[in-house]
Amino acid sequence: MDKTSYNPEIWGGIECTINRVKNNFFDQLIYSGHYDRKGDIDAIATLGINMIRYPVLWEKHEPQKNTDIDWAWTEEQLNNLKNKGIGVIAGLVHHGSGPQFTSLSDPEFPYLLASYARKVAEKFPWINHYTPVNEPLTTARFSGLYGLWYPHERSTPLFLKMLINQLKGIVLSMQEIRKINPGARLVQTEDLGKTYSTPKLKYQANFENKRRWLTYDFLCGRVNKTHPLWKYLLKNGLTQEELLFFIENPCIPDIFGFNHYVTSERFLDDRLRLYPQNLVGGNGRHRYVDVEAVRVEVGHETGIKILLKEAWSRYRSPMAITEVHLHCHREEQLRWFKHVWDSVGELKKENIDIKAVTSWALLGSYGWNKLLTEPGGEYEPGAFDVRNGSARPTALVKYIKSLKEPSNFSYPLSQEKGWWHRSSRILFGPVIKELRMRTGRNSAPVLIIGKNGTLGKAFAKVCEERCIPYQLIGRQECDISNLQQVKNTVEQLKPWAIINAAGYVRVDDAQMDGDRCFLENTQGAHNLALACQEYNIKFITFSSDLVFDGQKNTPYLESDEPNPLNVYGQSKFQAEKLVAESTESALIIRTSAFFSPWDEFNFVHYVRKALQNGDHVHVANNIFISPTYVPHLVNSTLDLLVDHEKGIWHLSNKGSLSWSEFAILVAEEFELDKSLIDSKPGEDLGYIAQRPNYSVLGSEKGQLLPSLDIALEQYIKTEKTEKRKVA
Repeated sequence: MDKTSYNPEIWGGIECTINRVKNNFFDQLIYSGHYDRKGDIDAIATLGINMIRYPVLWEKHEPQKNTDIDWAWTEEQLNNLKNKGIGVIAGLVHHGSGPQFTSLSDPEFPYLLASYARKVAEKFPWINHYTPVNEPLTTARFSGLYGLWYPHERSTPLFLKMLINQLKGIVLSMQEIRKINPGARLVQTEDLGKTYSTPKLKYQANFENKRRWLTYDFLCGRVNKTHPLWKYLLKNGLTQEELLFFIENPCIPDIFGFNHYVTSERFLDDRLRLYPQNLVGGNGRHRYVDVEAVRVEVGHETGIKILLKEAWSRYRSPMAITEVHLHCHREEQLRWFKHVWDSVGELKKENIDIKAVTSWALLGSYGWNKLLTEPGGEYEPGAFDVRNGSARPTALVKYIKSLKEPSNFSYPLSQEKGWWHRSSRILFGPVIKELRMRTGRNSAPVLIIGKNGTLGKAFAKVCEERCIPYQLIGRQECDISNLQQVKNTVEQLKPWAIINAAGYVRVDDAQMDGDRCFLENTQGAHNLALACQEYNIKFITFSSDLVFDGQKNTPYLESDEPNPLNVYGQSKFQAEKLVAESTESALIIRTSAFFSPWDEFNFVHYVRKALQNGDHVHVANNIFISPTYVPHLVNSTLDLLVDHEKGIWHLSNKGSLSWSEFAILVAEEFELDKSLIDSKPGEDLGYIAQRPNYSVLGSEKGQLLPSLDIALEQYIKTEKTEKRKVA
């Protein structure tokens, strides 16, 4: 049998939650721009997916009771999908509580939802797959047990009432839909998780592991008097009549849709000494910590293969992985998808019926770092990154295409083990055994040029953390101003990418040392580009905000014309032109004003040290820049490298301020004496090289780095962590 016959289908999905917090509705599709952006469906269609989980959400279409529904936008999107041959799984409620005229605790919720479901089926009779309510058990927990989402309850009886209302809504919705389309199929989603524990808390883990199946047990008509939670349900306010409804009206899913995340499995631990006190909770009987199982040494096998086998053994029905997503660096997203894909392929060889693997959050998601309790929030890219106003394909797109249509595509970083398999994942407690993993020694490395500089060292550190094989070299190993030495080094080390983090950095000295500046900044970059073109290697080199003349008063974009004022800026601009001429696949990063917790050669450290010593700091008050936090810069650059991006990109933290304002901000953050900061015009500081008065960087390709406030917050946090390691 051909190995591809074991492959499941590939589905896609758009993170589309409309959840309610008090009286505020948070809509993911507003945050992602999907409502207003043309071309998303066309971009998604390039993946070659078979099906897509697509929103036809109740809260969006019927915000008020008994109003005429405007289907125009949704109809256009659905017809586009239909015309492209992509099947639709219509989602009606996604982590929501319904429109403002109802709630999860409303006895009318199931009937109101069913009425809306019928309207959807009447409008789109060709849709054959539905998910009336996404993850009802998870939503009930967040809304009824934890109080995070509307109606913000913290009660077991109300949690169960919300669960029952959603499940009854699913049953009644499918009944109404099937009156219009008798062949309509239910794709019921729920989180595929499991709870583990220390011996003392085994009873709590056992309870939670019975509770995790309630969505499917109810829909399958299995919750009867022999069910292990029957008495628990009655004790907490549900009536026999409510429970018997599901026995009398079974609605067995046609496909059991499991959403699985690296955090889906939990560990309950009574060893409180191992954890920060803010993590300690309990159940009224024992105090314990509920933590991600991946962060401790559980002691036996965990993971998606085990969980899918348990689900198959319990229900023996077709299954699909309906959400595969990881908020992490790009290569880890590749590794996570590959991990799930390979696990499913192995299970299919055991004749376990798994229909599909779904690339979730195709357009990314917002605010899950705050569990959707606040507006906006941190953005997590998916297969596409929408931060530049369009759906920019990431490396995951190419990877998914390669699975759909086997080719010679091979991404070296996808072969390494993900962080969830490495011993560094353990945050709490001892590592009982060293986890076996690929070391990457046989993998092609990233070659980093500049082992003695801030940037080169930072790239090596981050590559180490991200399990990206690398070689870090300096001038002694390879003089990049000598093309033959560059070629010899490439032939010896055989990298798949080169990062040029070397160069002449002393702006004032460059005015009198122009030949050397051009040799290191221009000729060196040019030689590396020539070698990368010849050997078909990816290339990254760094340029500067000093290629601009400062005549603008709004942030410089990638398309703005450079006009450097000094030798250093001229060397960088000339390098940009030569590199672009030599290899069209090069990635040129313009950046500005580094600061880093990993070395002392930066402005923030200089200001801190001077003020701590009681020394005056002389800084310009009329030169405006956009400071750049080195860890953010390095991580985003590596993500772009993995995405095989090219051309000029501006990477700096979001913010604009003068050098004197930056110094004052540093003083405030570290509670130092601001009166020691001497602010004056730049022309009074004795600079040899002329600086542009305004060189703030913006981007038309997407603001990839967070705000300067977040950067400073992380700088302080990282500094404290590094000091603890040294101590």
